[in-house]
Amino acid sequence: QVQLVESGGGLVQPGGSLRLSCAASGNIFSINDMRWYRQAPGKERELVAGMTSGGITRYADSVKGRFTISRDNAKNTVYLEMNSLKPEDTAVYYCNLVQILRAYWGQGTQVTVSS
Repeated sequence: QVQLVESGGGLVQPGGSLRLSCAASGNIFSINDMRWYRQAPGKERELVAGMTSGGITRYADSVKGRFTISRDNAKNTVYLEMNSLKPEDTAVYYCNLVQILRAYWGQGTQVTVSS
C-alpha cells in the first residue's frame, strides 16, 4: 500500500508564491511517476505537472514558466514551486503517484489565490 500526504497549501495574493510538498510512504518502487493535479470548483481534474523518477518533467501550458516540479527520490517526496500565482490557479491540488500501472492519490491541499 502507498500513502501520499500533501502540505503547503493556503491563501496567497495574486503574484505570490507557494511551495507544495507531497511525501510518499509505503511500498514505493524505484521507478515511478509523480504528478500534481488540480481541480477547481465545477471543473474537471487536470494535470499540472509531472516528473518521472528519471527526471523527465512535463507541465500544463497554463503553468509553464511559473511552476516548477522537483523531487527528492531518497525521501520519496515531490515538490511544486508555484510563482506568479493567478486567481485562476485557485483549486484543490492533488499529489499522484503511478507505479506498476497503479495510481495512488493524496487527500488534496487547497490553494486559494485572492486579494
